[in-house]
Amino acid sequence: MSGARTTLGFIGLGQMGGPMARNLLGNDTELLIWSRRPDACAALRAQGARVAEGPAGMAAARLVFLCLPDTAAVEQVLFAPGGLAEALTAGAIVVDTSTIAHGATLAIHARLAQAGIGFLDAPVSGMQARAEAGTLTIMCGGAADTFDAARPWLARMGEQILHMGPAGCGQLAKLVNQLLFDINCAALAEILPMAASLGLDPASTAAVVNGGTGRSYASEFFLPRILRGHFSDGYPLAAAYKDLVSAAELGAARTVPMPVLAAATATYQMALRAGHGKEDKGAMIRVFEALLDVRFRIADGGG
Repeated sequence: MSGARTTLGFIGLGQMGGPMARNLLGNDTELLIWSRRPDACAALRAQGARVAEGPAGMAAARLVFLCLPDTAAVEQVLFAPGGLAEALTAGAIVVDTSTIAHGATLAIHARLAQAGIGFLDAPVSGMQARAEAGTLTIMCGGAADTFDAARPWLARMGEQILHMGPAGCGQLAKLVNQLLFDINCAALAEILPMAASLGLDPASTAAVVNGGTGRSYASEFFLPRILRGHFSDGYPLAAAYKDLVSAAELGAARTVPMPVLAAATATYQMALRAGHGKEDKGAMIRVFEALLDVRFRIADGGG
């Protein structure tokens, strides 16, 4: 990647997209950015990125990365009148790092292929700190040559870049990972209030879990925050629920029973019904705390 600068695009500069885009800045790149929130562009513009006038302003980019909240947002950016798909020329590549529905991903791939535009579904795993550090895990679905063309740029955003197979396989791999994480979060929410109701000290119980075989990434991340009553560091429950909807749709379509996931989904639904949609997954514990009339907190823990 020496010599002429490569023109890249990045659409979606939220909690994850902003730092991911920042890691693409360099002397060898010209970075075009766009967000529905103009204020999100300011910091990157100050560091040398150029703000495009909407998705259509990305026409010069050879690769355009998307990091958007849901399927509808991705489809809008790509296919609305004056959208990205109209602007790009044959041979360009769209890399979608969003987490969206598998079926929609296959349809997007097919539609872009008709215009000669490459497509890679490349959802990421890792929270904001890893996006900032450029150490995300990125799971990619698409043609091998498309993956090879995007990989050098993906490597600036992640440390583990995996080609999972043809289009859609990146989203499937991300879904598998998320569902296991979701189940772990729901299990913590259910079991820990029981421990408190039986008289176990929350801080000591958390130490046992995170020092024993019951630990998981979910317990290591959320337990210190739950003990302090802090429920705003992770992805909001209302946004995360889309993964459970996707799993239910896949299970129904392919007659795959997932009873443990179904039980975890019920916990998410109770938390959403209780008004915790804007809080992170750790807040599901509040459902069972309310049921058992206990709190799993340290003495001076809030919320």
